Amino acid sequence: MPDQLIFGMEVVLNGLMAGVLYALVALGFVLIYKASGIFNYAQGVMALFAAMTLVGMMEGRVPFSHLINAVFGTEIHHFGWHLPGLAAILLTMVIMVALAWIVNQLIFRHLVNQEPIILFMATIGLAYFLEGFGDMMWGSDIKKLDVGLPQGINLMIDETTFNIFGYGFFIDNLDLVASVVAALLVIALVIFAQYSKQGRAMRAVADDHQAALSVGISLNFIWVMVWSLAGFVALVAGIMWGTKSGVQFSLSLIALKALPVLMLGGFTSIPGAIVGGLIIGVGEKLFEFTVGPLVGGATENWFAYVLALIFLVFRPQGLFGEKIIERV
Repeated sequence: MPDQLIFGMEVVLNGLMAGVLYALVALGFVLIYKASGIFNYAQGVMALFAAMTLVGMMEGRVPFSHLINAVFGTEIHHFGWHLPGLAAILLTMVIMVALAWIVNQLIFRHLVNQEPIILFMATIGLAYFLEGFGDMMWGSDIKKLDVGLPQGINLMIDETTFNIFGYGFFIDNLDLVASVVAALLVIALVIFAQYSKQGRAMRAVADDHQAALSVGISLNFIWVMVWSLAGFVALVAGIMWGTKSGVQFSLSLIALKALPVLMLGGFTSIPGAIVGGLIIGVGEKLFEFTVGPLVGGATENWFAYVLALIFLVFRPQGLFGEKIIERV
């Protein structure tokens, strides 16, 4: 088998793994958009905030230690204990649910039936606030996240592909774990949205806030629930991305790569987020592998956005999104 074809197969596999990580972030966007019609610009920062909080809990960091030390002249940074990974994850999830309740009470409860642009601007403000609040709470240094997930090359795949092709494929164990987690998340969220009472109420709220209120659906409960689910997805994404590349400011920028994923898969489709992520992941890797050397490389930085632009022109609702028809 030609070497180029073998390398191409490895590129496709790594692209699928990268696409799953993109899709994990996109899932949070889809959940909130399905329930409220809000494009949550803060989803990437929520992933960063969740990862920072998780690291802080695991390492026993004192929240706001820099502020406390500056005000009182102290030198405290750690409590002197460490939390196990599972306990820290559960505690971080509680914090993300509390954050969802606070966001709803202070912001979105007052913006019912407002124009979409107003809701979007509110999420931009929330993103910058959370980013600054997280830095003030846990510090802006680059943090290492280790919750015990396997990392490094998968030896079984490496050995198997070497025996078949004479060349071992480098597939990261963390990417394989992320793929399994993403698949389970999608299955659970689809079942929840389609077959549960709360899922049907969520779709009703998305269609018409006032109509949902008139039939007894609690808008506050639905929004808190959805933002809590998005917070959970952000925590999962934060764990995967934070373990892979460290917990730092750039983690919040993964939301930008989730935008083309949403445009391809559709803003209202949970499975579409996964399919869109896989298309973007494989597409950008293959494009860099085949066309990149001819145009000077670095095509991964812009390929996804060009592909999304093409979709916006010819199929603006995405592959799985609902076509919007307005009668006048």
